[in-house]
Amino acid sequence: MDITPFRHEGLGNTAYLVALGDGDAALMDPCRTVGGYLSVARDRGLRIRAVLETHLHADFVTGSLEVAAATGATVFVPGAARAEFPHRPVQPGDRLGLGSVEIEAIASPGHSPEHLSYLARSEHGSPILFSGGSLIVGGAARTDLIDPVRTDELTRQQYRTLHTAFRDLPDETVLMPTHGGGSFCSVGSGAGRTSTLGEERRSNPLLQIEDEDEFARWFPTTFPAAPSYFSRMRPINQGGPRLRRDVSMPLALDPELFDEARRRALVIDARPMGAFARGHIPNSLSNPFRPAYAVWLGWLVSAATPLAFVVEEESLQQVIEESMLVGQEDFTGWLAGGMEAWARAGLPVSSAQVVDAAEAGRVIGEGALAVDVRQPGEFAAGHLPGAMHVPLGEVKGRAGELPQGVPLVLYCGRGERAMSALSLLGDVGLGPLLVLPGGAAAWEEAGYPVERSSR
Repeated sequence: MDITPFRHEGLGNTAYLVALGDGDAALMDPCRTVGGYLSVARDRGLRIRAVLETHLHADFVTGSLEVAAATGATVFVPGAARAEFPHRPVQPGDRLGLGSVEIEAIASPGHSPEHLSYLARSEHGSPILFSGGSLIVGGAARTDLIDPVRTDELTRQQYRTLHTAFRDLPDETVLMPTHGGGSFCSVGSGAGRTSTLGEERRSNPLLQIEDEDEFARWFPTTFPAAPSYFSRMRPINQGGPRLRRDVSMPLALDPELFDEARRRALVIDARPMGAFARGHIPNSLSNPFRPAYAVWLGWLVSAATPLAFVVEEESLQQVIEESMLVGQEDFTGWLAGGMEAWARAGLPVSSAQVVDAAEAGRVIGEGALAVDVRQPGEFAAGHLPGAMHVPLGEVKGRAGELPQGVPLVLYCGRGERAMSALSLLGDVGLGPLLVLPGGAAAWEEAGYPVERSSR
């Protein structure tokens, strides 16, 4: 089979375009940003006839309906998902004849109760297992996203899926999961995106645990923090998201109109953090456009919040696409002419202080507090001595824990999350606030000690 993967680096997820023969194709687990799928299919002379979902996704809005509207493809969804949009429900054991490829639906609950994996067979080559989140390279996807009350039940289902669902498949079966390294949905040690069942049977630590009770106790302790927006994705994907054509795009606004608009909207500044530091609109949220942009927008901003954008014009389209990927659809406008036009209009401009490791060391030595906004695993691997750990997703809610009247040196890995934290804390009376780009790595490279701790 000829398969084209589409990896979204920020989500840590992969969709797959599968050539079925005679110019037909199927698409597995597409996200809402569908332009790439349609373009590649068109360039290769492929007609997308089917779109298959392994489960109701929690980390992104599905692109199934968007693809179906553009191509006329049939959307296949696990029957137990009870999807409320036009689709063909799939039951465990169903065999779908798509072109020259036969696809068998295999029950694989755990990550979600309705989860199916799709085994694709053709006359040539090894079978291919599109496993969604049921089995990933070096691990499996988390089981706590439905309801805390159901975590133990789903974790036990995940154990049984790992040990029985694919038991009869040969070692040479190619594993192509949706979730993978970098996904907040997944728990795994593998850096690769694909594998084989044989390799996973030899090396996946989850498959080495032979006691279900032990697995049920341990597995949930390995989950990373869940982005807050995850809770609103499943209902959107079950009900069926709006098509892009039904979402109003942001209007170009001159500085005066943008100034009016920002009074009823949150300004998202998607420029690089250095540009934000040099000059930005007061009370705007710094979220530089990068692979992780969508995750942090969804995590830090409620879906009901109207958004206005300060963005480099050439990236505006991508910023909108990525915002919609996590369910944002209320777009007020974008600043025509950017910050230069804003400043020329005499409107207020704020700045942020960026320091290097030497300056950070000096102010910390004089009583400043280092605040680490990374995830727990990153903090444990090495942090500034005495640093307070407040992950970015918790910054706004825990602002009251931070000391007043004390300089705060905010840091993460490269600086983007720290600048986001600064923008969140800028209106609550803390500081002065400083950002240390490069974080603990820059600190250690400058010859300062770091502390390490167990998770």
